[in-house]
Amino acid sequence: MVKSYLKFEPLKSFGLVATGSSNLVWSSKEKAGSGTGQAIVAANEDVLVWDIKKGELLSRWRDENNKSQVTAIAQSKTDRDVFAVGYDDGSIRLWDSTINTIIVSFNGHKSAVTILAFDRLGVRLASGGKDTDVIVWDLVAEVGQYKLRGHKDQVTGLRFIEPEPQLQGDDEDQAMVVDGDRSDGFLLTTGKDSLIKLWDLSTQHCIETHVAQNNGECWALGVSSDFRDCITAGNDGEMKVWSLDVTSLASSNQTVDLSQAVKFLQDRGTLHRQTKERAVEVVFHPRRDYIAVHGVEKSVEIWRIRTESEIKKGLARKRKRRREKLAKGSKGEPEPVAEEDEEDIGKADITDVVVQHVIVRTTGKVRSVDWATGSKDLQLLVGCTNNLLELYGVVGRDKLKSKTEVPDYNRSLAVELPGHRTDVRALSISSDDKMLASAANGSLKIWNIRTSTCIRTFECGYALCCAFLPGDKVVVVGTKEGELQLYDVASATLLESVNAHEGSAIWSLQVHPDGKSVVSGGADKTAKFWDFKIVQEQVLGTTRTTPKLKLVQSRILKVTDDILSLKFSPDSKLLAVALLDSTVKVFFTDSLKLYLNLYGHKLPVLSMDISYDSKLIVTSSADKNIRIWGLDFGDCHKALFGHQDSILQVAFVPHNSEGNGHHFFSAGKDRIIKYWDGDKFEQIQRIDGHHGEIWAIAVSHSGRFLVSASHDKSIRVWEETDEQIFLEEEREKEIEELYESTLTTSLENDPDAEDAKREVGAATKQTVETLMAGERIEEALALGAADLNAVREWEEVKRTNPHAAPPQRNPIFVMLGNVSAEQYVMGVLQKIKAAALHDALLVLPFASVPMLFTFLDIFARRSMNMPLTCRILFFMLKTHHKQIVASRTMRAMLDGIRINLRESLRRQKDEMGYNIAALKVVGMQMAESSIKGFVDEKWDEAREKEEAAAVKKRAFVHVS
Repeated sequence: MVKSYLKFEPLKSFGLVATGSSNLVWSSKEKAGSGTGQAIVAANEDVLVWDIKKGELLSRWRDENNKSQVTAIAQSKTDRDVFAVGYDDGSIRLWDSTINTIIVSFNGHKSAVTILAFDRLGVRLASGGKDTDVIVWDLVAEVGQYKLRGHKDQVTGLRFIEPEPQLQGDDEDQAMVVDGDRSDGFLLTTGKDSLIKLWDLSTQHCIETHVAQNNGECWALGVSSDFRDCITAGNDGEMKVWSLDVTSLASSNQTVDLSQAVKFLQDRGTLHRQTKERAVEVVFHPRRDYIAVHGVEKSVEIWRIRTESEIKKGLARKRKRRREKLAKGSKGEPEPVAEEDEEDIGKADITDVVVQHVIVRTTGKVRSVDWATGSKDLQLLVGCTNNLLELYGVVGRDKLKSKTEVPDYNRSLAVELPGHRTDVRALSISSDDKMLASAANGSLKIWNIRTSTCIRTFECGYALCCAFLPGDKVVVVGTKEGELQLYDVASATLLESVNAHEGSAIWSLQVHPDGKSVVSGGADKTAKFWDFKIVQEQVLGTTRTTPKLKLVQSRILKVTDDILSLKFSPDSKLLAVALLDSTVKVFFTDSLKLYLNLYGHKLPVLSMDISYDSKLIVTSSADKNIRIWGLDFGDCHKALFGHQDSILQVAFVPHNSEGNGHHFFSAGKDRIIKYWDGDKFEQIQRIDGHHGEIWAIAVSHSGRFLVSASHDKSIRVWEETDEQIFLEEEREKEIEELYESTLTTSLENDPDAEDAKREVGAATKQTVETLMAGERIEEALALGAADLNAVREWEEVKRTNPHAAPPQRNPIFVMLGNVSAEQYVMGVLQKIKAAALHDALLVLPFASVPMLFTFLDIFARRSMNMPLTCRILFFMLKTHHKQIVASRTMRAMLDGIRINLRESLRRQKDEMGYNIAALKVVGMQMAESSIKGFVDEKWDEAREKEEAAAVKKRAFVHVS
């Protein structure tokens, strides 16, 4: 009988505030939160929505089919509930934040999406990736429109430039609107190749290219809300300021032959940050004249655009100094200097226009910032690389009491409790499997496993190992500084700290199975045994005493090298010690006499565990191997090549309730957890999910779940399910996944040679999903064609023999309610996602195209889903144009489709016109009966004021 195993599935993930793989977005929503606003941040493959004021997690956006990290987030400018999220595998998903579901998915980039931007109307989305491509997506039709090629390295900045329609004429009534809506607008992009490009989306080509940075790479692009000014930033603290001639850009749509002399982007000068680090982001405030710039250091620079009067005063001071210098230079009478009162301030040096306001010093290295709007004060949301969110209040210039006062800032709010600042290095589960202790550099946290909430947070040293003591009320921690620290969970206090190993790191500690002592092993080549004693300690200033838990050293074991791991056998007879010399020594616990020497690993053993029955010991090493040994004779039962990198942790299931006493888990630097059978020496399951090396794992005492902690700052719980695993099926599944990944990669690596050289290309990407969809279409066409032929033959026979029996139809058609062939084919086409349809149609061989056109003719004749019919028809004509034109039968078929299609479209046009006319009649009737809609009359006035204020915003060039 084939042995089956139970599968472990991801249950939950916690311990994350925000990851440094993506930017963050501020969303001001009074109704959903506390009024302060929400932070939308990446958390590995999920997106988290935090209430900044309360520090609460409001929602988590998770796609069960996705395991790739989030790399970019953008919010729609029209519908504030819609967010675009880009992922590491090149896919993009649009989320509705109100219901936490995916609206539409796109897949076009070959590698990670680096930046996303919505257009003004929210109907298009532009995405830039590490694959150097920029793709424009149509959100209404849910398809990729085209792919723009031009950058030679990853795209780092992206922004739609959509000038408002320009008014011509003096009189308001006679003013004519210059066409601004007929144009598709423009796109401004920057890349790591240090280029800044301006694309005309109407003609789909690049109309202007400049070198954005003089010193190499360009890493950031910031554009003002009126599109007139932008800043690019790169290495060595250099920021280049550009002015964009929006008026000329808007009117260029009317020009047929655009002169090469016209330059829409003008270099205005260079600013220098205080640090020489490369910039990561440049963010303009949407309503005020402030700019936030940051690199990878622990600070954010706030720059300010000066007002017109300030610039004039500055220029006047410079002129005055110039006169004084001239006066001092000439010993006689000073020569008269022409007055320059009316000097064009647009020609002022950029350092006179943009000045540094304040530098905000943050707790951790900054990954992303966003301006927190919705408040009268100037607020900045900062996401740090150390798993932290902070909200800073910045004192604006208008709030300063005097001109000499230095602007200040303060950290008003932060989200820091739900996670560690550094990597979790050790995990321990309480005896009742309800609590989890996680230890990291500087902090120890106690979690409720069921609710994923943090119960306690303690400050500690650089923790390397930890364990719950019997009773689950005290946690012991071993640190890199050689200290053993005891923490009381209930009172949240440090009970005692013992300098156990004189400053040498404590790499491992283990509580004795009887619960009365603990052993610690460190870099000082000793294993020390500590007994738990209750000592009556006198309360200061009184005669009373209180009982206090103390650690008292009882024995010491000296070995020849540093101790990396140690383990008691469950029957408490043996103590196994792993040394830096790649050996494992097994001692008798009572006498500390050497029992066994285990040789075999080529590099040091990093972790080990002993099975529940004390018969097997499993060791994992930096040599990527797992070895299973017998504790009776010390012989190696099996050496397994376990992982692709160092194996950091192994752990047995701690009981044998279902015959799983010799099953164990291993985790390594290759980000994978593996589940093994120690008797059959076979891998049961491969568990993927983490995005960084896995430092620690802990198996629950019931064996029902596993907890793991990784460099990606997440703590994940994996639960045993009732789903069975068969080893042969698992092997086949792994081989299929490998085949599918190599298949799609080979398809992507073989583009059309002509298409690869073009500046614009089709936004296509073959995936397993599109390949399967193409196969489904081909299968449906074959079934439909066979059914059409059978029906046609029956109809011919029926003319001569009216009582002829109907043909035997395919069981699939009968099962679906005796549908016709065209209904079945249409059903298959409708089930394919709009974004994947074009790629699926590309899978079809040309031999299937005539049959597809036969069904398109039937669809047109019967007016079946005309938008889909037209879309498929036009795409296939565009793709196979040469072959279709060369085929005589296809040309005849196209004539029939054209006639039927025109007739169907005319009927639909008449129907729509009839409906529109009816709606107008209803509208007139409502107006006559004085039925008014509930409209806020002040809304238009408020909006006009906001727009007027936005127009008055200061700009770099057009300040006069």
